[in-house]
Amino acid sequence: MVRTPPPSLDGAPDEAPDAPGVGAFLPFVLLAVGAIWETVDGSLRPGWLSWAGLAAMSALYALTVIMAFRRRTVPARLALAGLAAVVFGLSIVLGGGWYYLFPLLGVACGITLRGRAVRVATAALPFGTALVVSAGGGSLESILAFSWGTFSAGLVVAVILHLHMVIGELNQTRQRLAEAAVAEERLRFSRDLHDLLGHTLSVIVVKAEAVRRLARRDPGQAERQAADIEAVGRQALSEVREAVTGYRAGGLADELARARDALAAAGVRARIRRTGPPPAAQAEALLGWVVREGVTNIIRHSGATEAEIDLAGLTLTIRDNGPDGPLPTEGGSGLRGLAERLGQAGGSVEAGPHPGGGFQLTATLPPSV
Repeated sequence: MVRTPPPSLDGAPDEAPDAPGVGAFLPFVLLAVGAIWETVDGSLRPGWLSWAGLAAMSALYALTVIMAFRRRTVPARLALAGLAAVVFGLSIVLGGGWYYLFPLLGVACGITLRGRAVRVATAALPFGTALVVSAGGGSLESILAFSWGTFSAGLVVAVILHLHMVIGELNQTRQRLAEAAVAEERLRFSRDLHDLLGHTLSVIVVKAEAVRRLARRDPGQAERQAADIEAVGRQALSEVREAVTGYRAGGLADELARARDALAAAGVRARIRRTGPPPAAQAEALLGWVVREGVTNIIRHSGATEAEIDLAGLTLTIRDNGPDGPLPTEGGSGLRGLAERLGQAGGSVEAGPHPGGGFQLTATLPPSV
């Protein structure tokens, strides 16, 4: 079977790769065997007209199928019109075995036409077949047989090609969904790395500055700060590995403890308060991201000397006493990524100047998380 792309004359998407092609439909021309046999034994007269008609019919049918599968709409329909004229004309003139070519015409209609056109053709063609066979003196049995054969041939072919078109469309949709899932996972991963490394590198920079300042004045304290840098680096390595596998270990309490240490190293006095029932695991993970992003912004941008982290159930508020106005967040990628992450869980993020001065970040999660 030749796997040529099937017809899509109305802009439909490609069909399934294993859809029937040109080679599957050309053998239908053997429906002319009845007309050939009666032409050979002299039942159809004049014989030359029947032979000429058979040659024209075969050429037009082949041209119709080939043009249809090449998506050449106008040539395909012109060839179909010529095929219909030959079949109807010689069936009226010669009758007999030429009636068997009406189902072939139905097949050609099913291949070439789409949408409303194929419905009209498959409905009207049996009536035309019945009129021609009846005018030629055919019995009721032959009228019904040829009409039903014409109708069923066109309908079956049209349905088969339509189903393959739908299968092809579903395959394309599945591929697009898979690509979208990959893109979403890449976005999630980049967002996670931004939050993880942004926070960790900020802490490392602050502590490295402390080591530089303390190296001569207080070697013991400098050594402790260097040990903290090593611990933060190891923790970052662990978190990156966990992000690659799609999960992070450690609870919100650990995240708050790291935030206190990071703020203290940056010279920011932190007050942390927790009230209400402890959040569920998923909520803890999401609120951990909020703590990390908020503390990173304070260390990087705020110029604050005091910060407050208030966790009340599923609402987390981070405030500082830095300059009024929104904090820069590298084009907003940090807070935007945070809002997207919480938004997927039905939560929300609000950030802006606090009425009492400084900057405030508030994250809220729904009870269902």
